[in-house]
Amino acid sequence: MTTDTSSPSRYSGRQRLILLVLLGASFLFAADYSILNVALPEVGAGVGLGLKTMPWIVSAYTLPAAGFMLMFGRLADLFGRRKVFLAGMVLLTAASLLGGFASNPGMLLTARALQGTSTAMAVPAGLSLITTTFAEGPRRDRALGLNGAILSGGFTAGALLGGALVSLLSWRAAFFINVPGAVAILVVTPLLLAESKVPERVKLDLAGAVTVTVGLLAVVYAIIERNIVSAVVGALLLAAFWLIEVRSPAPLAPVRFLKRPTVKWGNYAGIVIFSMETGMIYLMTLYLQNVLHFSPVVTGLVFGVPGLAAVAAGPVAGRIMGRFGSREVLTVALTLQALMVLPLVFLGSSRLALAILIPALFLGFFVHVTCIVAYTVVGTSGLPNEEQGLATGLTSMTHQVALTIGAPVMVSIAATQSNQLTGTHLALGVNVAVTLASVLLIWFGLRPRGRQHGTAAVVPGSQGAAEELSPSLD
Repeated sequence: MTTDTSSPSRYSGRQRLILLVLLGASFLFAADYSILNVALPEVGAGVGLGLKTMPWIVSAYTLPAAGFMLMFGRLADLFGRRKVFLAGMVLLTAASLLGGFASNPGMLLTARALQGTSTAMAVPAGLSLITTTFAEGPRRDRALGLNGAILSGGFTAGALLGGALVSLLSWRAAFFINVPGAVAILVVTPLLLAESKVPERVKLDLAGAVTVTVGLLAVVYAIIERNIVSAVVGALLLAAFWLIEVRSPAPLAPVRFLKRPTVKWGNYAGIVIFSMETGMIYLMTLYLQNVLHFSPVVTGLVFGVPGLAAVAAGPVAGRIMGRFGSREVLTVALTLQALMVLPLVFLGSSRLALAILIPALFLGFFVHVTCIVAYTVVGTSGLPNEEQGLATGLTSMTHQVALTIGAPVMVSIAATQSNQLTGTHLALGVNVAVTLASVLLIWFGLRPRGRQHGTAAVVPGSQGAAEELSPSLD
């Protein structure tokens, strides 16, 4: 593992092309996640899915995307990052064609499940290709900042493009549009990226891979369906996974890795960042349509315009990380994310509330993306290249699981009140309290740890942190 001390503003021509390809893949997967949300009624009607089963168009994607992330991230380390990345792009192409030609619910849901699996393969592999192409330091921070901006841009573009495609063509175009981009990436990637080095003797921890994957699938299913039995099964399997990793001679996720403060607290931050923001957005969507009685189109614009701030935040976050340190940026940005939710606790039933809501969303989306970049930097810093696939698999899994948790938790809290507006206020208040309490935990969890015998402490994620921190983190 090396640290980049050269100019943060200079990439070589080849590095620029590599970054363009990997960011293009990030954009494609972000857009793929959101593009179908707008078209759900048309898609369901097109293949004969009823209202009760329609949510499975989303769930069929979410389950494998979250459940397989960690395993495929580690497989990228063990068998080659480029190989797993390309396999994910091939699967995305095939799944998109299957979805575009789907004529019944079985074909459609199979296509969505395969799209989720392709995400679990390509996203952590692509992210680890970024973190191994750009050494830890300013260049990597800037690359991850650009990746954060692209993810936000892709998500926003997918939502907007989905509506346009459905209106002008049909819901099938929301699947077919993935194919040209995926094929282009498949052609260009082998010309730019060499295969990563893999261990001479590859040993796959099969027991660990099975227990963590099935355990995560059970937990995510429990969240989606609010199924207690599935939650218990998932918890038991994840506990079994921990015991297996403690005893395995070649663990899928070494316990020393999982215990590192940067890994542990970085991913905890990711859970808070995504679940609280997703929950807030869902509550505000209901508020705009059920309380203020705006149409879905206007609701989309209310979120879409402030979404432009999110795109601008990525490059800014990457630059300030090197100047102030990822611990400081993460905790300050997460504090600001909470403070941007606080005014929403006091929104009333008048449409004048937009004067508060839109500026709060604008600033909130900006700091939210800053949080995303910072937690990704923290969760992947101080680690050798041979563990970057595992690290990015874990951060990507955190992202997917947290997206699944946010809305159900906030809605459950709001549902304790008989009045929707009162319930929304209560849930948003809990959102703010949980986020601010988590800031304190993360700040102390990531406190600088120096070498033993009195050497200077170094902040996790800053230049030189990996070398200074490794004795105390292992």
